[in-house]
Amino acid sequence: MTPDAAKLMAEYNRWMNRRMYEAAASLPEAEVKRDRGAFFGSILETLNHILVADAIWLHRFARQPDAAELRAGLAGWPLPTSLRQEMAESLPALARRRHELDELVVRWAGALTTERLAAPLAYRNMAGQPWNRTLGHLVLHFFNHQTHHRGQASTLLFQAGVDIGVTDLLAVIPELA
Repeated sequence: MTPDAAKLMAEYNRWMNRRMYEAAASLPEAEVKRDRGAFFGSILETLNHILVADAIWLHRFARQPDAAELRAGLAGWPLPTSLRQEMAESLPALARRRHELDELVVRWAGALTTERLAAPLAYRNMAGQPWNRTLGHLVLHFFNHQTHHRGQASTLLFQAGVDIGVTDLLAVIPELA
């Protein structure tokens, strides 16, 4: 992961999250909350899981000594204790939280340097097991995790009759002159 790739992925994820929530908002609340047999059940629960995981990872990333801005941005974000912890009671409330976190991610990714991405990060997973990995690889996982679960959510939306359109990263990669 390079600093430029992190910035691109942060912008892509903000763009896709906005589109995902707009698509979900076109459905009645009952349809968004309906258990569709997916890994996290409903569209809402799948979108909630993405936000939960992002908050967990960002709290881990904020432990780096040079992540003061990220720590400050997470001040109003409790550290989730479960991958299914409810972050908001409704889609509009979850969308507001998503937007807030996406803006923080874009700022944080814009400040990443090659040196920071090469630094180790020691953390514990949700089961309490210790790990020590390169921040850049963990940032890659962070963005890939969002993409993976948004793919699930877009399938659930499509099954509910909503096509969100193009989801490819290629759509936000700048054209060279």
